[in-house]
Amino acid sequence: MQSTSLVVHGHFYQPPRENPWTGEIPLEPSAAPFHDWNARIAEECYRRNAFAPIVDAEGNIEEVVNNFERISFDIGPTLFSWLQIHEPDVYERILQGDKVGGGAIAQAYSHTILPLANRRDLRTQIRWGLADFNFRFGRDADGMWLPETAANDTVLAALADEGVGFTILAPSQAVAIRPLAGGDWKDVSDGSIDTTQTYRWPYPGGGGKGVDLIFFDAELSQSVAFDMKGATSRGLINRVEAGSPEGLVTMATDGETFGHHHRFADRALAHALSFEAPARGIEVTNGSRYLLQHPPTHEVKIHESSWSCVHGVGRWAEDCGCSTGGRPGDDQRWRAPLRSALDFVRDIGIEIFERRGEECFVGPWAAREAYVDVLLGAATPEEFSDMHIRGNTKLAFALLEAQRHAMTMYTSCGWFFHDLAGLETILILRHAARTIDLLRETGEDFPEEGFLAILDEASSNDKRKGSGRHIWRNHVLTARPGADHGRRVL
Repeated sequence: MQSTSLVVHGHFYQPPRENPWTGEIPLEPSAAPFHDWNARIAEECYRRNAFAPIVDAEGNIEEVVNNFERISFDIGPTLFSWLQIHEPDVYERILQGDKVGGGAIAQAYSHTILPLANRRDLRTQIRWGLADFNFRFGRDADGMWLPETAANDTVLAALADEGVGFTILAPSQAVAIRPLAGGDWKDVSDGSIDTTQTYRWPYPGGGGKGVDLIFFDAELSQSVAFDMKGATSRGLINRVEAGSPEGLVTMATDGETFGHHHRFADRALAHALSFEAPARGIEVTNGSRYLLQHPPTHEVKIHESSWSCVHGVGRWAEDCGCSTGGRPGDDQRWRAPLRSALDFVRDIGIEIFERRGEECFVGPWAAREAYVDVLLGAATPEEFSDMHIRGNTKLAFALLEAQRHAMTMYTSCGWFFHDLAGLETILILRHAARTIDLLRETGEDFPEEGFLAILDEASSNDKRKGSGRHIWRNHVLTARPGADHGRRVL
């Protein structure tokens, strides 16, 4: 009988909260008593998992362990760069956890919904994410977490092209399976795929390329994500054993589940992986290690989908019915015009980047791919200039920064929640405003009225906050340095 192997994957991520003009995070009163949500969640989750106490029945600390040694995990580049500066001991502890356990995988750079990205942004998001991982962890990533597990064949083909070995998806994303040797396809579109096995997504046209896929146990993962109150290590492993599984059991959830969403869940996880699971003969492992020992025997087809939208990827493009928060009767009709307005900015930015980039780059798109080295500090601006810039340096960096902010404005959180005037949506609109400012710094006129005409088709569910135009004037442009914060446009 095959034994049970347990993979607990934590997706650790926070959106870029910094003011895009100043690089500083403004005060976020809702995070009180902390200055902002990064600081609060760092204390409630990241630190507690990096230094997780094992306590006895009387509550005395017997040992402090590093949960990052035993879990599979990805850390968003925007979050990891913040931790490096503001919580350096936690940052180093996470890196040390990977050195011991090898469980870290990369994440697409700006948490963009990749099936909705254009071809160049899709490639850059993957390449920047891999570069960020290599710079921080000192090794190439075996796998990559896709934001919201959003995937289609184009995204998986791009992963294969970039040498990514595997990713983790929800069982609802699979359509059909069959043995690698061939044969009839078995329909699993009802979510019935056997998640105790691994699978191979073959590259179209063959050639031996492809991506290995691990499908997490949806019932187990959801029970942990939404019902960890008062959980114990014994109770956690009881859930793992509930189906008497043989083979692979994968639990995937937001890493913030452990300590932030559920207090003391970090302690339950620490004891479960360090003591309870091994005591019951359950192997604690990660995706990279398991795939080396148990390569796929079946191939799989998937459909365009994600783990947080039953409508595929509609949550980030339309009023599909999926949202978080809000009041009865609220709608998300604002999503489509928001995306159209940002596409307007992006497409004008691309035209300017290509046209003006010919003046100052050896190759504009190659320079954009390599710019991540400057962001990481792997190359100085001067070293980058020597390699990629042949003309006006100031123009070149303005164009590159405009491209960076244009990708950041597609951060998925901007569509995830219930309202156009939500904090996360305002943040991505501020990156759109910063993109426009940078394009103007190149001497180009930007048709802001055309952008606002599209954005104005969107409205907040809160009538007091009004349409997209009013939100832009009252909540987005006011973040510019020197803006009149008391001015309200009616």
